[in-house]
This record gives sequence, structure tokens and C-alpha cells, in this order.
Amino acid sequence: MNCQSRWLAALLLLLASCSRQQPSTDIVFVSDEGANVVHIVDGATGRIEGTLATGRRPRGMQLSPDGRTLYVAASDSNRIEAWDVRNRRLLRVLDSGADPERFAVSPDGRMLYIANEDHAAISFVDIAANRIVREVRTGPEPEGMGVSPDGRLVVATAEASSTTHFIDAATGAVIGIAMVGTRPRSVLFLDQGRRIWVSSEQRGTITIFDAATRRIVHVLDLVPLFPGVEQVQSVEMRATRDGRRVFVAMGRADRVAELDPATLQLVRSFPTGHRTWGIALSPDERRLYAASGLSGSLTIVDLEANRVAATVQLGGKPWGAVAVAR
Repeated sequence: MNCQSRWLAALLLLLASCSRQQPSTDIVFVSDEGANVVHIVDGATGRIEGTLATGRRPRGMQLSPDGRTLYVAASDSNRIEAWDVRNRRLLRVLDSGADPERFAVSPDGRMLYIANEDHAAISFVDIAANRIVREVRTGPEPEGMGVSPDGRLVVATAEASSTTHFIDAATGAVIGIAMVGTRPRSVLFLDQGRRIWVSSEQRGTITIFDAATRRIVHVLDLVPLFPGVEQVQSVEMRATRDGRRVFVAMGRADRVAELDPATLQLVRSFPTGHRTWGIALSPDERRLYAASGLSGSLTIVDLEANRVAATVQLGGKPWGAVAVAR
């Protein structure tokens, strides 16, 4: 190899090394219920970029439909905070009712549907008016929240009664109640809103409903899929935009599972930190992020390489995760 060739090879190696260190095109917001902050992490490198100082015990988070606003439930401060994603500043504070945990944003971005855990109710909040316009009673300790793609149906789970409540978004009427596995946690609409998945933490199941009839069509049991794993659980769920892959945080099983909704089969799983509740997909769906409260960590999974790429120690008690484009 002549001198010029060696110089070119060295330059290419240097450029490749620099490229690997470049920040990604997305960042991850991680709510920390133990430290009263939301951590900001670079999705590719795992570098911690800062924090948002929130109210007490931040847990559930959601993006506005346009991706510009991050809503954070500060549970012990009884409020929802609206943060500017780009400038990372607090825009306003919304009334949420008592002890907000998980919540859903209406598809048109006008309403929040908030689970008030200690109040056994769901608050409908008009965002522009900053006013609770309706309160719907549910079973004790509501947590999981979801809203259909057309905005007509709100679904809430009550963990203490192991029930799922189907609510008409226009009137607030409870139009159905169904029993599910023990301590239901998360609601996911699939198949363009025709199917509703409800995870049950302690039972380790996912109950699948037909949205039109609100009848159970299948119960997917994760326990036999993980022989030898203690405390197989099912907590938060995320789906790819095409609905062909579903990822499930498995709580104290310390992993994330990928499921095929078409076959209801386990595709693969990845190890995470201890007690994984919140997960998020990068906007390009090449990475998965898992927040683990009892190990104080965020696991970054490279889905294309099929491996855990990094573990970021955050401290505190990470609870939820949301990934956004820069």
C-alpha cells in the first residue's frame, strides 16, 4: 500500500469512528418518579443531555399529535405539565384531577383523558380551556388509558378490580365493562382501531377485544412463553406504525418481548434492567428504549442488530419513556 492509500484508509477509519459518535436523530424523555425530573437522553449514544425539573412523582407521558408538546403527569402534584419539545421549557400547567398516572391524548389534540388513580375516576380535560369538563367513575385505581384512532372510544383499566371500562368519548357514558387479568396496566389499539389489547401485570396476560362488540376474542398468556422466568409480567405496550410488531415491557421479568399480532407468537425478547414498566420506539423504529425503575436504568436496544446496544444509568426510579425526532 503506497503512502497515499494509507492516508486515505486512515481518513476513512477516522470518519467512520466520528460517525459512530455522532448524536442520533432522536432523543428520549424518561420520567423519573424518584427524582422528580424527566431525563433527556440521546437515542444513539446514550449520552445524558439534561433534565426537565417537573412536579412531584412524574410518571405517564404522551406527545401531542403534532409532536411539539410533551405532556407529563406529575402525580403527587395533581397536574399535567406541557413542555415544549424543541426548547425544553415548561409551557403551561393543566388541571388533572387527583393523582394522575397514565393518560391519553385525543387524536385531534384537544382533550386529555386522565386516570385519577386515588379517585377511581377518569377526568376529561379540555386542553385549550384548561378545564375538567367531565368526570367518569370507574373501578378502583384506574391506570391504563387509550383512545381509538377515530376518537370515539376511550378505554380505561382499573387495576384493583381487574376491569376494563369502555367509555363513549362524546357523552362520557360507560358502555361496557369487562374482567381481564390481574392488575391491568396498558391499553393499545391495533388493526386501525378494530382490536384492543389490554395488558395485565400480575397475571402476565394480554386480553384482546373486538372493538366493535367489546367482546374478548383471545387471551395471550406470556407465562408459558418464558419457562423458568420468575414473575412473568405484562405492563406497557408499544406497536410499530404498521401494527405488525408489538413490544411489551415485562416488569419484574426484566425484559421486553416482541410479539407478532398476526400469529400471536413470540418473536424475540431482550434483557433489560430491573422492573421495566415504560418503553418507547425511536421515530425510525430501529431502536427500542426500556425504563427500569428498580435498577435506575434505561436500556437501549438495537432492533436491527438484534442486541442490547447500551445501558444508561440514570439513578432514581425511571418510569416511562417517549422518543421524539430532533
